[in-house]
Amino acid sequence: MSLVGPGAGQSCRLAVRLAQTEVDLLAAQRLRYRVFIEEMGGSGTLVDHDARLERDRFDTIFDHLLLIDEGRDAAQFDHVVGAYRLLPDTRLTHTDRFYCDDEFDLSRLRASGRRLLELGRSCIDPLYRGGTGMLQLWQGLAQYVIRHDIEILFGAASFHGDDPQRWAQSLGWLHHHHLAPAEIRVRARQENGFSPMAADLLDRRTALMQMPSLIRAYLRLGGGIGEGVYLDPEFRTTDVCIILDTARMSAQAREFAARSGDGGSLL
Repeated sequence: MSLVGPGAGQSCRLAVRLAQTEVDLLAAQRLRYRVFIEEMGGSGTLVDHDARLERDRFDTIFDHLLLIDEGRDAAQFDHVVGAYRLLPDTRLTHTDRFYCDDEFDLSRLRASGRRLLELGRSCIDPLYRGGTGMLQLWQGLAQYVIRHDIEILFGAASFHGDDPQRWAQSLGWLHHHHLAPAEIRVRARQENGFSPMAADLLDRRTALMQMPSLIRAYLRLGGGIGEGVYLDPEFRTTDVCIILDTARMSAQAREFAARSGDGGSLL
């Protein structure tokens, strides 16, 4: 697919595929550093500030879904302009943990007996936001879900900053209107004093305007959230757990996923 280059009026070529080489992974970690560390002010125990890489111990077991600008130089680690981290439950042994295990009690998801996929580290280069890049990543994700027979997608989704009261309207709206079904609902492990705003004090317009666009997108697909929030001291975010049961997706979303999976061989 040929697209207009971001801000430059020049043609470029975007492609979506899984990371194939160490260079791909390093480029994804470089993008994550620009977004999560430089832009959002986060940190982490394995962040390499000298090499400008955001990484952690989970990177080696995740699949990395990448948005590639084929006109940029891979040798400079700048060809990756979007990324998603994917971990199917079939890759874990009985002793392995999901990334979200540190933040949320996932026992109900595990007990469901259904095929799980953890999502994380979703980011896109600022120059490529507002275009078709995120849509292309989602199309790649849909292909992955179909090919791996995934039934439930989940992962931490973040509000900027670690003061949940700043996002009281959005968090209250999510709690009162979008809790995941009880049988797969997770719960935050952290005792942080968070209490959702009373339902009669909520303003829908304000709540949705303040909500990150990625979370709104999950809701449109039929997603819900777990109970409580986790305040991440490293990334300085307020995290909720998004849970998307593919059996509850809207007909429109199902059609989109089916179209995305037709005949493709990206993944």
